[in-house]
Amino acid sequence: MSVEDYAENSDNPFALSAEDTAKLDAIEQALLDPSPRRIGRLDQWGLADTYEVYAEIAAFRNLSIAMADGTMIDASLSVPRNLAPGQTCPAIVMPAPLNDFGHRGYLGMIPHWALGGYAVLAYSQRGLARSEGEIHVAGPQDVADAAEIVDALVQIEGVDPERIGFFGASYGAGTSLLAAANDPRIKAVVGTSAWSDLFASLYENGTRHLAAFEALVKLFKEDRCSAEFKGIIQKIRGNVIDDEVRRFAGDRSPKNRLQAYNDSRVPILMTTAWHETIFSVPAVVDLFNGLTGPKSLLVQVGDHGNGELPGLLGLVSKPTAMAYRWMDHHLGGTAGDGAVPQFGIRSEYMHNLLSDLRHPDWESHTLPRKRFHLADAADGAADGQLTEDEPQSGWTRSLKATGRDTEAVVAPKLIQTGLAERAGLPHIYKTADIDRGLAAIWTTAPLEQPMRVQGEFEVRVTVTPRAMEGTIVAYLMDCDPATGKAAIITHAPYTVTNPQPGQATTVAFPLQPAHYVLRKGRRLQLIIDTHDQFFADANRAPSTVDITSPQGSESYIDLPLGTLE
Repeated sequence: MSVEDYAENSDNPFALSAEDTAKLDAIEQALLDPSPRRIGRLDQWGLADTYEVYAEIAAFRNLSIAMADGTMIDASLSVPRNLAPGQTCPAIVMPAPLNDFGHRGYLGMIPHWALGGYAVLAYSQRGLARSEGEIHVAGPQDVADAAEIVDALVQIEGVDPERIGFFGASYGAGTSLLAAANDPRIKAVVGTSAWSDLFASLYENGTRHLAAFEALVKLFKEDRCSAEFKGIIQKIRGNVIDDEVRRFAGDRSPKNRLQAYNDSRVPILMTTAWHETIFSVPAVVDLFNGLTGPKSLLVQVGDHGNGELPGLLGLVSKPTAMAYRWMDHHLGGTAGDGAVPQFGIRSEYMHNLLSDLRHPDWESHTLPRKRFHLADAADGAADGQLTEDEPQSGWTRSLKATGRDTEAVVAPKLIQTGLAERAGLPHIYKTADIDRGLAAIWTTAPLEQPMRVQGEFEVRVTVTPRAMEGTIVAYLMDCDPATGKAAIITHAPYTVTNPQPGQATTVAFPLQPAHYVLRKGRRLQLIIDTHDQFFADANRAPSTVDITSPQGSESYIDLPLGTLE
């Protein structure tokens, strides 16, 4: 899908283009009725030969599967033709991503699985698309449903009950990971655009991710949500982050199933993105690091769902290519290209799709961190300095909290900004135009050689809101000093809560991990302001938030910075 296609659906950042929608419809009709006329419709996309071959080797049908409580789950089944007596095949279960198509969003992958000798059972979780019931957001009910789906699958003649894998994208990734922690019959898992800690994704450093949350709720369709979920929605909107919200998120967080994964040593492949705006990337990294069984993590350029989308539609993508290899290796199919799957870390750097770095683990992927101290502005300069010299104290930058965005935002649009990044078109920030009364900026000297940032970051500042609560948002930018234009590297919000207004609080918090290459002569820019459209800020507007660097708690940013080899 192109950036222009997404622009057609700006009210729904997850929507497919009209062209892709028509393609999925034509694919489904050809699968259900593999007549020359139906298959011939696919010739306009160059897919006719693929589905003609599919019809010779496998059979496809839609079906409904009754859950124990009578809820009917919408599903589809693809099974190999002409298995010899006693012959069995591996099987893939695919819980749906969060979209109006449900499991039909996977139709483009089915020929690849079929050519590899797999049976495929794809389904829409209860309440989603054409399935009955209420949406529980990968809760215990959905995990129980997944086990019943496996029960139905193993009853199908020819399916090997010892070779079952789960593949899911986004919502389906969470369902797949949680199901694998519960059901020992699941022998391998792939989760693309995965989540690990749902609470951290909703509530980062005391700050609600309100834009992403509302986009997901809109896609779920609130009237289809369970009473429990509706209650949680209202609490998050009302900034009531209590034990009930924490339990709800915890029940849906794969990170809380780490012991189960390590006990079973189920092989897990996950993917995420450096500029992910929906789910917490640090939490995915933490889950990956905690796994002791076979594991792989792919981190790509862009935002949620960008990397795997072509593969879901039957084209080529790293996530789906890696998924075929992963399942082949662990389940014995032949859907991939025969190559050994990637274990450890695989990474693209922003904004180069052709980059492909590999490391055995996160520790070897990340660079040692260098500390840059936040210093006051030099004489005659508007911005502060980032310096590797001594800690700098005694300065204050006062930020006006107006409830309005500055030029610095996480991304102008959910999903779409990341898609443009994948096309090599990152959003350009005109940091020279930022009102210095609304934001504080610190800048390095021009880099003397090409550099790279690769790994994890930390910022420490002292924050004094004039009210009891205050929110800041930190951004690290790659700035061209000749033009004052920049591209974003990483970001994070932080909200402080004090017992009384005007109290200073020193906070140290991580920014989202990143992998970025910097040209010679560029400057790194740290920007801190008080509002971003992505987050619910706690500032009382109009008011003021002071950023300071007191003696003994001097402000800094730690960067995983090294020379470009």
